[in-house]
Amino acid sequence: MQNTRIFTTPFSSVYPHYIQKAEKKGRTKEEVDEIIFWLTGYNEKTLKEVLDHKADCKTFFEQAPRIHPNVSLIKGVICGYRVEEIEDELMRNIRYLDKLIDELAKGKKMEKIKRKI
Repeated sequence: MQNTRIFTTPFSSVYPHYIQKAEKKGRTKEEVDEIIFWLTGYNEKTLKEVLDHKADCKTFFEQAPRIHPNVSLIKGVICGYRVEEIEDELMRNIRYLDKLIDELAKGKKMEKIKRKI
């Protein structure tokens, strides 16, 4: 997995695509935000700051308050790769978020998306 261009892409340019994907399937921006907050530890204020400062994806994940401890429960294929087998931590975190947004768009319940045990 060599596509590191995503690392330097501003998160603010990726974020609207997540919202668009969710809304196309009848989900909401608030649900997208809830997933981001769960995964990264950001909140409404800190996410807005990241978006306003146009932080790249690498910075977005490196400065995340915390990556949720249950991320290891996220399994499956995204973009042709098994997320649990991606060795690069940054790429794996990006794909975790992609996977969770896909699950939201496919109609999964939020409790399952957030890997509540």
